[in-house]
Amino acid sequence: MVITMQDFSSLQITAGYNSAMQTGRPAKYPRTPFGERVYAAREAAKLSQAEVAVQLGLSQNAYAMWERRPIALRPQQIEQLAGVLGVTVEALFGKVPLPTKPSGPMGRAKKAFEAVSQLPRNQQSTILSMVESVVNARHRERDKKQSSAAG
Repeated sequence: MVITMQDFSSLQITAGYNSAMQTGRPAKYPRTPFGERVYAAREAAKLSQAEVAVQLGLSQNAYAMWERRPIALRPQQIEQLAGVLGVTVEALFGKVPLPTKPSGPMGRAKKAFEAVSQLPRNQQSTILSMVESVVNARHRERDKKQSSAAG
């Protein structure tokens, strides 16, 4: 049996979502125990590495090292990280359990974005630019209606 690229594409799109599926590309290095807890907390908070990095004032690559490598963090950084992830410092150090990742059905938009995340970066950027334009236009409309209703 020969599978064409078109067949493969349709297999990816129609395949059911499995909550145990790994997000992102495979890692080069295994996570440290601390990194595993940070990763689990980030996933439970439904945040990307880039989103966490922005809130911490870091690059995505610098934050990724926090999840992957043994890194010496200052106490302020650990407190800030816990705050961004919505967990306690004790949870990051394994003293108390981390919140679990919510389960349940995945919506249509999330499924579409899961499929988009598997595309090459330049195609992801194009799609995200279009989506952001629509969302920003909707926000401007909403803000305009709210300001006219208030005034």
